[in-house]
Amino acid sequence: MNYREESLKKHAEWRGKIETVCRVPADSRDALSLAYTPGVAEPCLAIRDDIEKSFSLTRRWNTVPVITDGTAVLGLGDIGPEAGMPVMEGKCALFKAYGGVDAYPLCIKSKDTDEIIKTVKLLSGSFGGINLEDISAPRCFEIETRLKEELDIPVFHDDQHGTAIVMTAALINALKLAGKKKERIKLVINGAGAAGIAIAKFLLSFGVKDVTVCDLKGIICEGENWLNGAQTEIAKLTNKARLRGSLKDAMKGADVLIGVSGPHCVTAEMVSAMADKPILFTCANPVPEIEPQDAKKAGAFIVGTGSSAHPNQINNVLVFPGLFRGALDVRANTVNAEMMSAAAKGIADCVAEDELSVDYILPYAYDKSAHERVAKAVAEAAVKSGVSKLK
Repeated sequence: MNYREESLKKHAEWRGKIETVCRVPADSRDALSLAYTPGVAEPCLAIRDDIEKSFSLTRRWNTVPVITDGTAVLGLGDIGPEAGMPVMEGKCALFKAYGGVDAYPLCIKSKDTDEIIKTVKLLSGSFGGINLEDISAPRCFEIETRLKEELDIPVFHDDQHGTAIVMTAALINALKLAGKKKERIKLVINGAGAAGIAIAKFLLSFGVKDVTVCDLKGIICEGENWLNGAQTEIAKLTNKARLRGSLKDAMKGADVLIGVSGPHCVTAEMVSAMADKPILFTCANPVPEIEPQDAKKAGAFIVGTGSSAHPNQINNVLVFPGLFRGALDVRANTVNAEMMSAAAKGIADCVAEDELSVDYILPYAYDKSAHERVAKAVAEAAVKSGVSKLK
């Protein structure tokens, strides 16, 4: 099937992937008097006196906006907020299908960091959590950081942390098959935008010791004059050998390559120069850094991509529905490191050790039991780490 052509036809048929459904009767005088005026005054007054009751007397407890400015949509780049709507609607549909979360696309017509932050803050009283999506780096870092500091509901930038979580889950199981330890591997990340930097930070906290990050200009090394602020920060934590050069240089002897960059920037020769049983997670969309069959021919042990057309799809959809489900269920006021680690381990544990194979290192995105396991793990971690507001 030509998915791109068929998807365009289907979108014209669907005219939107989500809709509002009424949860209460509206078919009699009594029904209207309870759901609307005059009865509705009582819950209004109750919330006026105690804002926390907005979580028990309205749908706020289960509601999340998927917020973008349209500047980094899929692999399409800055296509604008309106053009980003199909992706945001798709995320909302997945929130509901796999997590039971009511999500709404909010595409903001501004690239101004302060304006976006102000907009989200002004709307935050309607939601139980905030999902940021497809906002370009480095602005996305400041937007998320400030919103996390200034709001008392979970704020999660899926392109950063959702990607980091699912990559870590894939790595856990791939290393089991390869017989390698996370503390002893050499790992290279190609792509130093929002996803690449978040993956590097998360893997370092997870216990990977030797991480090198590359960008279009080459290996990120402390002291380079072309680094932006976020890259300068990650340079202090990575590339302990102080390598300089290209991605090709970084990949020599590497055990793992994680690609969150662009199409066909990795060659068979570069794969052949990696360590024994090399692991490649080449997740550029819609075209990977190297085609899976070419990577395998060059000696790759395990290959994962962002596409459902190949084995080992590494996709954030395994993360965000369950993560928000768990966070909302226990009224978490943030998404912390403990909750993210629990999500990664929960995803990895969905594949039993006797089921693991080079073509099956992660559960399928449509496996509802995987999302339920993630939700349970995240909820438990939130309570244990003290960020649940339930009493």
